[in-house]
Amino acid sequence: MIKNHKLRGKTLRRLGFSLILLILPIGLFAQEPILVSYQRNFVRANLATKTGILRDAATDERAAEFIGPLYEYSLDFSLRHADILRDDPDMIALTVLAAQGVGQVAYKPSVNTLWRVFLSYRDSLTRVEVLKSLAITGKGNPQVVENLNQFLANQNNLFRSGMVPDYPTLSACIAALAELGDGSSFPVLFSSMIAGYPENITGEIAAALSSISGDYKNYLIMVIQRNPPVEKLAAFNAGQANERFTDEDRGEIAEVALGATLDLYPSSSESETAAAELRYSAVRVLTRLKWSKASEAVIKHFYRVQADYANGTAEKKQFLEAIAALGAMSSSEAAQALALQLGLFNSQMERSGEYDDEVIIAVINALGEIGDKIAFDYLLYIGYLSYPESVQSAARDALNRLRW
Repeated sequence: MIKNHKLRGKTLRRLGFSLILLILPIGLFAQEPILVSYQRNFVRANLATKTGILRDAATDERAAEFIGPLYEYSLDFSLRHADILRDDPDMIALTVLAAQGVGQVAYKPSVNTLWRVFLSYRDSLTRVEVLKSLAITGKGNPQVVENLNQFLANQNNLFRSGMVPDYPTLSACIAALAELGDGSSFPVLFSSMIAGYPENITGEIAAALSSISGDYKNYLIMVIQRNPPVEKLAAFNAGQANERFTDEDRGEIAEVALGATLDLYPSSSESETAAAELRYSAVRVLTRLKWSKASEAVIKHFYRVQADYANGTAEKKQFLEAIAALGAMSSSEAAQALALQLGLFNSQMERSGEYDDEVIIAVINALGEIGDKIAFDYLLYIGYLSYPESVQSAARDALNRLRW
């Protein structure tokens, strides 16, 4: 009797426990992680319906707990099957949706996966969405910026070689760099600006350049130092035309420009023309501003033009400008270079009676402008030679301007 009573008690307890299990939420005891559940459904689904699973997951009230990793899981699936399915419309739709999702939730752990997807898929739809998401997830990530800079540089090279770029992808890359706003992007964007793209693309590049925060002058200097001669010249002109820049800014840019071209010997005629134009333009700016900080570079320029003028590869105008630039430097080193030039002219006059009054007067005036007493003997000697009165008068005036 007692035994039967115990059995009935055990049965009632088991029944009660079972009822409790039916009443209480199953999740309190055996619910699997929601992410795993969606991943399992994703794996079981065919390719065409996988996008539906992602859309359903995004509307789940608990989506914030798992949606980022689920998008990452989907992108990884796209990568694993890219070799055979990258051109499949259903795979592209899935990859685009996952890439969009990563950007919408700003899931930064997917940033490297996004770039691998970009490299693996070549269709515009996928690449554009990946770039949009990289603009969000890549903020503060220098590797992302470097990757996009290099991609844009490659597109520029291909475009210059005659190939037509994928304009939607190109445009998205420019927009991503604008959104990231890293200063390292300025040189490649500037290069793109003058590459000859259609007007709408050029406008996007201009907007991207203006969106980059930082020191615009230093960005231009960076271009002058690093980029090819044609782009150096464009950066120099942009700096000189910038109304917000002071004369000090312009002088600094011109000094860098001259230094960047003195030892530059381009291989193409286009680059050679641009480099020469940049060098002479920079010297004119330095002369106008009397930018004495560039004295050493201006002296090097003078000797180079001197040699070029002697062998007929430089015009008289360029030689006269080089002389005037030395006079504007107001340094003893510049005065010495001019004095030696005047001494050469005096020796030539003494031997052959030949001279160019325009050039010699330019040297005399430059020495008078500097006023260094190192020129005294050379100027005084002019009075003993048969120069015309115009030269003699210029020499007397320069002598009177020397400082003792």
